[in-house]
Amino acid sequence: MKKMPNTVENIKNRILELKGQEVNLHINRGRRKVASYRARIEDVYASVFTVKSCSIDLETINTYSYNDILCGEVKISSDN
Repeated sequence: MKKMPNTVENIKNRILELKGQEVNLHINRGRRKVASYRARIEDVYASVFTVKSCSIDLETINTYSYNDILCGEVKISSDN
């Protein structure tokens, strides 16, 4: 099976499919700083998407662009 090339449009469609689901996020913040947490994809916009952390201690909403995924700074994995 041929793998689809990673483009911003393909990434946006995949994020749209995952909207409302809980996913695992791995964020590369540079200089060996990596954050991993479980979050729910809240909204999908033209150039960014928002996620809400599922932590009981601290619920935050973060915004990431599709280019962050394309460059490898953000990685999303789902349970499906």
